[in-house]
Amino acid sequence: MSQRIGFVDFDLNNFHADVYLKLLRGDLQARGFTVAGATALQAESSQAWCAQNSVPYYSDVDALDAHVDCYAVLAPSNPEVHETLCQHVFPCGKPTYVDKTFAPDLATAERIFALADQHGVAMQTSSALRYSNVQERFAEVEGDLLHIVTWGSGSSFGEYAIHPLELAISCMGPDVERLHRRGAGECAQLLLNFSDSRTAVVNVYTNTSTPFAAALTTTGGTEYIAVDSSKIFRNTAAAMLDLFERGTASVDRRETLAIHSALDAAKTEAARAGFVDL
Repeated sequence: MSQRIGFVDFDLNNFHADVYLKLLRGDLQARGFTVAGATALQAESSQAWCAQNSVPYYSDVDALDAHVDCYAVLAPSNPEVHETLCQHVFPCGKPTYVDKTFAPDLATAERIFALADQHGVAMQTSSALRYSNVQERFAEVEGDLLHIVTWGSGSSFGEYAIHPLELAISCMGPDVERLHRRGAGECAQLLLNFSDSRTAVVNVYTNTSTPFAAALTTTGGTEYIAVDSSKIFRNTAAAMLDLFERGTASVDRRETLAIHSALDAAKTEAARAGFVDL
């Protein structure tokens, strides 16, 4: 049975709206989902995007809701509006995917989850780096994962640190105990201590030609893995469709909250001076 997705955004003129629409009409077309309508806070430019892409535009979520079965809250560069958008979407009671970065801080992330629970909404969020060949390889390696090093770039720490951090926590789990940030300017490292003496180093090198990658250290040795970026958005979109089909989240919210706890801590002067508890 075909399902109808509604895009809800800050401004639909963004890479994620483009790539998800293309995937749903291309590689993932056989899954039977269509983008049946959209709305956005920036109406004029978003109406132009809808006209260009043959997507019906609606003035607000109330008008859109009768035409969709599930929601994708996008606004990937504007996490500060996600809570407001979710306040409009969640009362509809339909499965909802919320794009990265989920929230501007941990407190907002907790409120969004609480709002989803209040309305009985199946909701998940993730960076596209949760669905890479690193996690596929991690599922195959023998021995316990003791340490991980991840690398990533982007235009700013605030928008792109989530990618190498999600790459690490999706493998290591949510039990981050302490964090220290070192490095200045465009080269930052996050040192993370996990439960059971496990550790991670997350390298965020903004405005550099640093590809996404990871090194996994298990009891059997260390393996370096370059991320195959050609697959990550297709895999993320497929996971979003799984949420819509099953009506249950597949991403552990404890990991999402651990990511935001780490991002909050990384912004503090205390974390630059030494390890802080999370």
